[in-house]
Amino acid sequence: VKGNFSEPLLQEMQGALKREEQIILFQNRRGFAPMVECHDCAWVPKCRQCDVSLTYHKRDNRLVCHYCGYSCEVPHICPACLQPAIEVRGFGTERIEDLIKEYFPQARVARMDLDTTRSRLNYEQILHDFQQGETDILVGTQMVTKGLDFDRVSVVGILNADTMLNQPDFRSYERAFQMMAQVAGRAGRRNQQGLVILQTRDVESPVVRQVVENDYESLFREQMQERELFNFPPHCRLIYVYVKHRDEHVVEKLSHELAAIMRQVFAHRVMGPDTPFVSRVQLMYIRKVVLKMELSAPMNEARERLLQIQRYLLSQP
Repeated sequence: VKGNFSEPLLQEMQGALKREEQIILFQNRRGFAPMVECHDCAWVPKCRQCDVSLTYHKRDNRLVCHYCGYSCEVPHICPACLQPAIEVRGFGTERIEDLIKEYFPQARVARMDLDTTRSRLNYEQILHDFQQGETDILVGTQMVTKGLDFDRVSVVGILNADTMLNQPDFRSYERAFQMMAQVAGRAGRRNQQGLVILQTRDVESPVVRQVVENDYESLFREQMQERELFNFPPHCRLIYVYVKHRDEHVVEKLSHELAAIMRQVFAHRVMGPDTPFVSRVQLMYIRKVVLKMELSAPMNEARERLLQIQRYLLSQP
């Protein structure tokens, strides 16, 4: 693999460019690199307001939080070990665009993500140029998956399927299949057969096989069996109750109190409190309590009970 591109993908892209056909590359992460890190001590810059690492944007030469918009300059010296060992890690759409220009300097490359489509005019201009054949290679996030229809696209590259598959959510396989199937559908429209190259480190993953074989029924069967086993939708209804506060001790204490009162009403149906994957956004600490309700349960009554619990807790000092 050269800079996130496998040899077969580079060869197919070269062939498509020679035939004057177009290429779409899908990378579901914007920015230049997902993170920067100190090579010596592994320090990673985090957002001051959210519990996430900052993403490096080369064009502005800044580190940006994709949750709250906080940004800062890139440090030249690591604040933890005081060594000049800061390096970029990973690949965002901006970095993919730069690498493509190195590999194919004659190709006309465009990028389509939240950073390049701030206005509707920008969005429409990128699509218009690609439609008119003024762009050879379009690099983008999930924006490029949404129902776009181009006659001359013959190669689609899904650059890293693993980031979609490894989300901490019971719907991650379903959503990954949906997104990959959508982006694969951009290749070979109308009268010609297209080629989709899916890059993954986990070739044994059932979802990767199902996407390659376009086997939606197999995905559906496996997901339904798994969800029945662990009692997830559509076998139940999920209600998420979030507690947010600027003081972590308050949110921790209140979330446990909330869960205890909910258990008095809903018994074994209550799970948590739990700390979410991103546990702080815009200076607010977050805890989550999950309520699993039977499909036959009266939801209006459950909602009223939850509102009563909320009113009671908010009335406390």
